Amino acid sequence: MANDKHGGQERRPSPEALLARAEREDRGKLKIFLGAAPGVGKTYEMLISARARHADGTDVVIGIVETHGRKETEALVHGLETVARTSIDYKGQLLDEMDIDAILERRPVLALVDELAHTNAPGSRHPKRYLDVLELLANGIDVYTTLNIQHVESLNDIVAQITRIRVRETVPDSIIDRADDIEIIDITPQDLIKRMQDGKVYVPKTARRAIENYFSPGNLTALRELALRRTAQRVDDQLLHHMQAHAISGPWAAGERILVCLDHGRNGATLVRYARRQADRLRAPWTVIHMETSRSAYLADADKDRLAACMRLAEQLGADTVTLPASNVSRELIAYAGANNFNHLIVGKSDRPRWREWYDGSITHDLIRNSGTISVHVMSGGGEEVAPRGVRTAKAANRIKPKDYVFSLAFVSVAVVTGILLDQALNVQNLALVFLMGVLASAVRGGLGPGLFASFLGAFAFNFFFLEPRYTLTIRDPESVVALLFFLGTALVASNLAAAVQRQATAARQRARTTEDLYLFSRKLAGTGTLDDVLWATAYQIASMLKVRVVILLPEDGTIAVRAGYPPDDTLVDADIAAARWAWEHDRPAGRAADTLPGAKRLYLPLRTGRGAIGVVGLDNDRQGPLLNSDQQRLFDALADQAALAIERIQLVADVDRARLAAETDRLRTALLTSISHDLKTPLAAILGSAGTIKDFGAGLSEDAKDELLTTVIEESERLNRFIANLLDMTRIGSGAMTLNTAPHFVGDIVGSALARAAKITADHRVETAIPDDLPMVKVDPVLLEQVLFNLIDNAAKYAPDGTTIRIEADGDAGLVRLRVTDEGPGVPPGDLERIFDSFYRVSKIDHVTAGTGLGLSICRGFIEAMGGSITAENRLDDAGALFQISLPKAPASKGTTA
Repeated sequence: MANDKHGGQERRPSPEALLARAEREDRGKLKIFLGAAPGVGKTYEMLISARARHADGTDVVIGIVETHGRKETEALVHGLETVARTSIDYKGQLLDEMDIDAILERRPVLALVDELAHTNAPGSRHPKRYLDVLELLANGIDVYTTLNIQHVESLNDIVAQITRIRVRETVPDSIIDRADDIEIIDITPQDLIKRMQDGKVYVPKTARRAIENYFSPGNLTALRELALRRTAQRVDDQLLHHMQAHAISGPWAAGERILVCLDHGRNGATLVRYARRQADRLRAPWTVIHMETSRSAYLADADKDRLAACMRLAEQLGADTVTLPASNVSRELIAYAGANNFNHLIVGKSDRPRWREWYDGSITHDLIRNSGTISVHVMSGGGEEVAPRGVRTAKAANRIKPKDYVFSLAFVSVAVVTGILLDQALNVQNLALVFLMGVLASAVRGGLGPGLFASFLGAFAFNFFFLEPRYTLTIRDPESVVALLFFLGTALVASNLAAAVQRQATAARQRARTTEDLYLFSRKLAGTGTLDDVLWATAYQIASMLKVRVVILLPEDGTIAVRAGYPPDDTLVDADIAAARWAWEHDRPAGRAADTLPGAKRLYLPLRTGRGAIGVVGLDNDRQGPLLNSDQQRLFDALADQAALAIERIQLVADVDRARLAAETDRLRTALLTSISHDLKTPLAAILGSAGTIKDFGAGLSEDAKDELLTTVIEESERLNRFIANLLDMTRIGSGAMTLNTAPHFVGDIVGSALARAAKITADHRVETAIPDDLPMVKVDPVLLEQVLFNLIDNAAKYAPDGTTIRIEADGDAGLVRLRVTDEGPGVPPGDLERIFDSFYRVSKIDHVTAGTGLGLSICRGFIEAMGGSITAENRLDDAGALFQISLPKAPASKGTTA
């Protein structure tokens, strides 16, 4: 490890950088050929690089390359192996897509995948081609791919401003961040325009129209700058990781942190993407915050939807999101930034009229004035609209409650009665405080409307009952006019403040309840281990929080089927089935109150993750019209995001288990075929050779030679018979078809039978036994126990040198009888002591490989465990060699008879 001394402290490589490098070593390498625009030659350069690798001996295949009819590109494709594309039927039309399964089966070193931002045809494994590339990388396959700068997600709005065209196919910035190498393919705008005019990019008519619109010199220059800057950022990241991994000292960044303030304005998405680009440039963590004021509860539903969509976009781009209550936005925003060490604050330019800023104050000016050392970035927005949801919302509940106004009337009446009682003791100005208490009580109880109602009603009652002349609305004394006006003004201000506090408290309680429910839901999902549990918990949580009936549908055998519901209900009419399928296939809402198939009984909303739609949730209730209001739709989004991630986690675990099972099955199949090919071929060759010799040369052979050949035939036949018997025994154990014939038996008798059967195997070894005559009996199947002992003796004879001792001993205590078989061989490597009981597993030898199938010890464990015992392996402590110990329960004393 490269360490040095710097500043009196020992410098070490960054653990994070070393971990990142180790993670990259476990997957394929990704190289992106990045261009500023179509036609710069990305595919051409990718093919040239691939042909150079191919010439060096690298196994290169073409997953998919689009030549667009260009002869120079087509010439480079010749000579490289191309994996045939797969055809997908979409609405009666066959669409050709990259066959990822064929590439994984082919397993090349390098695969060429053109057009990274491409959207796959519906029905493909992944909705986007970049997800195909991620799977290839995860399987250890290197990938060369191409990408234009306008397809990078965080640059989407900048490209739209430059070209006035919104690019819909994008790839997340994380793809750029994880690329091992980025090669910028750059030509000047003049050269690219000339290529287009020469017909090397588009046909002449299309090229002329493109030059007039998208491919103007100014647009190309701006796109070129974006591509160069984004590539420079990635190169800088690679240099920093290299310095950290090798403990190279250098000028380190000062630790930047970015805070973005969002409101309900139309420039929210632009602010979020701008902040992401700033965070990339500064390599800084970033947070998006929304300060919730007393007016937030009265925002229009469209404004609330826009804010929620921008917060979700921030989460998708990697930001932390925070929502906090605030009475003074600028002061509390500066306080939050200072407390959490943010040194960059991004806000949007206000679009409020000047008189509103004069009345309410300017948040932007206050932030700049009070920011201190925090840098404030004021971003001008492009007025970007959030994409429509495609679902009509239900009207919010009527906020006007007559009961609150009745209480206001009662509070004012109580103030009148109280004022009459106190009229003899207090002057008229002090009686106004009694009415002010009634106004405050009304505002706290019912909010702003009842508070204002109480203010005017209280002013009327104060004038009528207590100002001279009484019981009229006439005011005689000028001082009384002043008192009444000040009372009314104070009442209005006090009711407004009390109502604002009441709204904030109500919003805080509601947010706390929702947050607690979401937290408990996330904990419940984290603790579930099966898909059924996740689906049931999701259905119950959505039903209880939104007060609706819920069904959850997941893809199954090419269609979509009901997997859970609350209350349980799996019956869907044809209209609902069509709506659910459409929502799943198109990743858009369908059904009741949606733009598509509104005649369905339920509203079907897709469950989404980064890999696309993974299922559909159906909602309905007994009311007519739209199901969810805007607040409920935002709550559903939060619940659905958590549920989708939990479902994806369960599915990924299942995929890993299936892959592990497939790998284990393949390993066993390979081991079985290898064992059969060797252990059948060897004895059969000896049998055929000996029998052929007797047949062809029998007349000229002596009797001793004939006896030796016949002995070989018999021994190899027995060996072949043992191998087949082992295979049959393993089949019985694996299928659970083994039938035990247990009875009390003396272990010494079974040991004697096993030694007699293994006499030929142990002919070159010394065999010792130590079995006490008073050893308790064990309840076993004697045939199975004899086979176990025979396999252990055979194993000892194989691995122990000739002339060494094989010892079998037994003892009993604590309700068990223990049998030990020891040898004087090399023993078992410590790491293999447990694995040697696996099927087909054999300990590797340095100097030679002993013949065997790797089934004997596996059969021993299966037979012993079937009889209620256990078997273990260890190395002898006193001398070299292995020790196998069998533990069997004693037979009950009342049934202890000898077989």
